[in-house]
Amino acid sequence: MEKRTFKDSIYTAIAGLAKAFGNANRLEILDLLANGEKTVEQVATQTAITVANASQHLQLLKNARLVKSRREGNFIFYTLNGKQAYTAWKALRELALAAEPAVQVTLRQYRHEAGSPESLTLDSLPGNDRALLLDVRPTDEYASGSLPGAVSIPIGELPQRLGELPRHLTIITYCRGPFCTFADDAVQLLKANGFDAVRLEETYLDHRLLNDESWKN
Repeated sequence: MEKRTFKDSIYTAIAGLAKAFGNANRLEILDLLANGEKTVEQVATQTAITVANASQHLQLLKNARLVKSRREGNFIFYTLNGKQAYTAWKALRELALAAEPAVQVTLRQYRHEAGSPESLTLDSLPGNDRALLLDVRPTDEYASGSLPGAVSIPIGELPQRLGELPRHLTIITYCRGPFCTFADDAVQLLKANGFDAVRLEETYLDHRLLNDESWKN
């Protein structure tokens, strides 16, 4: 094989993979599936697109080996295809947060308006005697994996379950990562009811990357 042919083949293949990231809906789908498997219908509902469009995006992501699927009865469930798929999305997300002004400005403006301008990272979490981790994702996502010691109260149930939370601790809310708004909604609600609350930037898979031996190599 000639050198030029070799290089053209390699970069063409990589460009084909990168194309899977080149759509806003597909990026949101990757972010969603990083938190647990979903049916096509669930993906469509939670990303506000049609079932037909969701199916097309999922098939493209599957062809790029970024997601995988399984069938159960009449339903097909999709999930992120392991560590490499997540680290690729995480790297792109972090590049955008560091280098894309539109992302920085939009995130800062939204957080300010939502009343949650401050946030914590995994390496700055206080001890259990000072704070409680609150997972406000849906229960199926919590069941797929959660931060150690986190309590699950989905955001839709939080207004009715505030009495379950200790008032002497800081409530640290988290959801699907920096672009998920559930944690911001939770902080706003908690503060309005007299709690000390702040959101966490990262999510369960970020913790897994740092601490799960099977994901470190």
